[in-house]
Amino acid sequence: SGLFPLKKTWEKQVKVGLGTDIGAGTSFCQLQTLNEAYKVQQLQGEKLSAFESLYHATLGGAKALDLDNQLGNFNIGKEADFIMLNLNATKLQALRQSRAKGIEDALFALMTMGDDRNIQATYIYGEKVYDNPNKSE
Repeated sequence: SGLFPLKKTWEKQVKVGLGTDIGAGTSFCQLQTLNEAYKVQQLQGEKLSAFESLYHATLGGAKALDLDNQLGNFNIGKEADFIMLNLNATKLQALRQSRAKGIEDALFALMTMGDDRNIQATYIYGEKVYDNPNKSE
């Protein structure tokens, strides 16, 4: 919401997570929210790496809510709510991914070009509850 000063909050050791609920954003799609966060940091002359973005959307968010003992990563004993993503959901994404220079670049392409079409499957407590009928395999 607004031009959030991420670097300043990080330097002051403020817990920060990245999520979406439409209240302060424009989309329920976490990938689109990652894209917007990247652009907001660029507007302030700051960099937001793909790895840092993923951290804020997963374990960083869990830590910000003091829930990192329950969720935020795939450690044993944690709740397993997660989605599987297809990096090549569209022809343009497949073309961009074919030129990726490593995992961070592939993640960057996903966070800047991705949307709901990238969701392959959704799992709640480790059980598949959604399987994309349009997925490519």
